[in-house]
Amino acid sequence: MSLAKEIMGSSLIDKSSFASMSSKVLFNHSFHQKNQFLVKPVLVPLQHRRINVQRAAVRGPVAAISEDLIRANSNKDTVPEKAVTFKVRAVVTVRNKNKEDLKETIAKHWDAFADKIGRNVVLELISTEVDPKTNTPKRSKKAVLKDWSKKSNVKAEKVHYTAEFQVDSNFGVPGAITVSNKHQKEFFLETITLEGFACGPVHFPCNSWVQSSKDHPAKRIFFSNEPYLPSETPAGLRVLREKELRDIRGDGKGERKLSDRIYDFDVYNDLGNPDKGVALARPKLGGENIPYPRRCRTGRRPTDTDINAEGRVEKPLPMYVPRDEQFEESKQKTFSAGRLKAVLHSLIPSLKATISAENHDFNAFSDIDILYKEGLLLKVGLQDEIWRSLPLPKAVTKIQESSEGLLRYDTPKIISKDKFAWLRDDEFARQAISGVNPVNIESLKVFPPKSNLDPEIYGPQESALKEEHIIGHLNGMSVQEALEENKLFVVDYHDIYLPFLDRINALDGRKAYATRTIFFLTPLGTLKPIAIELSLPPVGPGSQSKRVVTPPVDATSNWIWQLAKAHVCSNDAGVHQLVNHWLRTHACLEPFILAAHRQLSAVHPIFKLLDPHMRYTLEINALARQSLINADGVIESCFTPGRYCMEISAAAYKNFWRFDMEGLPADLIRRGMAVPDPTQPHGLKLLIEDYPYAQDGLLIWSAIENWVRSYVNRYYPNSSLVCNDTELQAWYAESVNVGHADLKHAEWWPTLANVHDLVSILTTIIWLASAQHAALNFGQYPYGGYVPNRPPLIRRLIPEENGTEYASFLADPQKYFLSALPSLLQATKFMAVVDTLSTHSPDEEYIGERQQPSIWSGDAEIIDSFYEFSAEMRRIEKEIDRRNMDPSLRNRCGAGVLPYELLAPSSSPGVTCRGVPNSVSI
Repeated sequence: MSLAKEIMGSSLIDKSSFASMSSKVLFNHSFHQKNQFLVKPVLVPLQHRRINVQRAAVRGPVAAISEDLIRANSNKDTVPEKAVTFKVRAVVTVRNKNKEDLKETIAKHWDAFADKIGRNVVLELISTEVDPKTNTPKRSKKAVLKDWSKKSNVKAEKVHYTAEFQVDSNFGVPGAITVSNKHQKEFFLETITLEGFACGPVHFPCNSWVQSSKDHPAKRIFFSNEPYLPSETPAGLRVLREKELRDIRGDGKGERKLSDRIYDFDVYNDLGNPDKGVALARPKLGGENIPYPRRCRTGRRPTDTDINAEGRVEKPLPMYVPRDEQFEESKQKTFSAGRLKAVLHSLIPSLKATISAENHDFNAFSDIDILYKEGLLLKVGLQDEIWRSLPLPKAVTKIQESSEGLLRYDTPKIISKDKFAWLRDDEFARQAISGVNPVNIESLKVFPPKSNLDPEIYGPQESALKEEHIIGHLNGMSVQEALEENKLFVVDYHDIYLPFLDRINALDGRKAYATRTIFFLTPLGTLKPIAIELSLPPVGPGSQSKRVVTPPVDATSNWIWQLAKAHVCSNDAGVHQLVNHWLRTHACLEPFILAAHRQLSAVHPIFKLLDPHMRYTLEINALARQSLINADGVIESCFTPGRYCMEISAAAYKNFWRFDMEGLPADLIRRGMAVPDPTQPHGLKLLIEDYPYAQDGLLIWSAIENWVRSYVNRYYPNSSLVCNDTELQAWYAESVNVGHADLKHAEWWPTLANVHDLVSILTTIIWLASAQHAALNFGQYPYGGYVPNRPPLIRRLIPEENGTEYASFLADPQKYFLSALPSLLQATKFMAVVDTLSTHSPDEEYIGERQQPSIWSGDAEIIDSFYEFSAEMRRIEKEIDRRNMDPSLRNRCGAGVLPYELLAPSSSPGVTCRGVPNSVSI
């Protein structure tokens, strides 16, 4: 209770027995009777109140209660015959922009002037109680924000305004505030704190843009931080709760304005641009033909060429997402800086390609090193006079003159400790369990592995792998013994790539195999690759479409082996980006987020739990549709599958994705990387004990699950409450039936029938949004920024002994290897993008952190539980640090070995290869 009192502001009212009783009523009253208060709140005239704003636990001002007034009201026999009107003070925190353009500055000055003549920001308090005479919620008299014009030139990030309400003493407890913005310009409303009620300060965490009433006439509704299940909503708030949800729920009609707050669903029909030519047309993703999750609807007009394709908004014009989902200023600044950097990095090689009419290959590995040492300008040979003659914005020229570092890439971590680590087999294998894509490796149960594809279309299902390929690498064991002792593992990309290979290999400068890689678990606990199978579609009966490459025995086989590993890494990079990263975290979470805003009120406890895990996801997904996954966008340009990238993603959604297998324990068991073991702390036994992603991930999964369970049990003491929660059931039903409509009939969807179901579903969503995304995202530049380590694109197949290219390969194998990698233009463009995607912004919120940590909920018990969760994250971070120093854990510690920090909870800004943000925010 001490922490609860400190947080909720009760320490100031402990001086009187009445105030203490009121405090106990507020905090100890059963959740299921929250809308009934045993004691009427006492309203205190401002002239009798002492305001103390110095308390550390609450950022806003705190109300004190007049002792004289309390004594006067503490006599049980004293019943006021008539309601008395009092003044109540509100402190309103508005967040300023750091930088404004000329238009915004003019609007700001005009609003300051207009405020003086009555075009104000108007607020109205709404009680949790209903007026028995009118049968409508009790309302205060309207109040306006004071000193707007006086504070219009304040440069602080946050500006505090006040307002005074006239409230009757029988008003009850304030549950909502309406806000009307009669200015010309929107403003960001962070919090409102009310002072003057006996229950202590009442907090309203708003965190929303309030639009001008000329653009959006309806009043904005903000609720206090008290959570309520729908059935327990106080009478005075029921109508407002329903209205607020109706206001932001789209109906599938109309084109959205950037200032709208409308959440609705649509298919991915805006990736192509058929008006610019058939080469830029792309199939619609979502629907019976190509199943896919739904995205946020924008309602733009269709293209001229294809009525079923939505017209595009090309950068730098913004894409619509609901106004509150857009990046805040510091995030936008970081992303814009990264985008500028990307433009510079892709612009310069483009210019060079134009000037020389060549698309440069890397001629030697030293060419790649130059990108980190001397910068791109030096590499491509653009002289100062050429640079200055180019029609570039002044900002770009200034950057060139003032900071050439922007044109130079940071050295990726993978070569910072050991420049040649990427060449070693043990490092190639280590990255399968502790690199940027540690989620595809599986335990091999049957040898040789077998395809599940239709043999009539894709040829024999049997693998070309034979016992003789691997028997010499099993430390004296037979293949059967190795299987029985769980010593063999596989990364299998055969079935996901093979259906697309004919089309991919017909593209200019794109060549791929469908790969399988077999690994052996050594007595040291490390993995070693022992065979790579490379498959192509059969061209006819008896054609040799499969090839097995084994570890080298001489110089020639060494280069063949390096090329085979490069093809494996290219397969891995594609599946990582298109399936594990984009599909499984970004795209598949979007329907749950849209449905949450549409079906869960802001006062719903589950919305309050999920809120930080939904931040920025709709915006980053919209930006991806605009620049990354669109036709001829970064992904198509930089990855081997080219224009078929998103179709591969859709095939994975249809054939492999299952929500019930997205939680970490279920995924590890599905892949055979763990078996249930109740004697273990997390209920699992890992088959590779030193599996850094799984080891650290299980710590975070368990912490999330415990936090979610304590949270859910607080509001749902029995399962009937889950079944009867209309908003909760509508959220889950819409997430599945609308957001994932193409898979809604799948039998594997979890039910939402009891408390256990709810804990499991919420834990999975939070895991995907936080730790799973972090593990897959923030290592992209540290591991992929050195292109030979993880080439996203391969341009040449491995030469056959009787082929035309074999002689040139033998004559200069390094040149052949480098010519198979992405070109200079492709590589630098890719590096610039993954550099941006791997960057933490300064306003990042990490797991265990929240905006307004002490007041996001009015439930003091939950606030205490959240601080315990935060403390657990700090303990996990210390344990991860300890593991990374343990020399017995060779997959994360050793000479030149990168520590595994992708699941370390905290990080500083920038590219750090660590840190777990709450949400999919980049």
